[in-house]
Amino acid sequence: MQIITKKLASYLMVCVLTMTTLSLPMTASANSYGYMVDSEEPSGGMMMADAFLVRPFMLVSTVVTTVTFIITLPFSALGGNTGESATTLVAEPAAYTFTRPLGKL
Repeated sequence: MQIITKKLASYLMVCVLTMTTLSLPMTASANSYGYMVDSEEPSGGMMMADAFLVRPFMLVSTVVTTVTFIITLPFSALGGNTGESATTLVAEPAAYTFTRPLGKL
């Protein structure tokens, strides 16, 4: 039974690697023809995914990075890079969460 499982796993691995290798030229040619290129207008699905998946995650991320900034503030002040750490840990996640257009990922 164990021999059959090992053979089946090896055959499956060979098939997956072969299909992956064969699909690379298709991916390259699709890129050269502009297939799946970002359009100017986001679709409704992109807007919904942004509103219900990305924005709540980024809101939590903004809170976590703000707390991290507050905890590390004494060390940033000693190092003289308080402005840089505030920009990186607070301003950038907040801007990505609240000021970016809906659906623009």
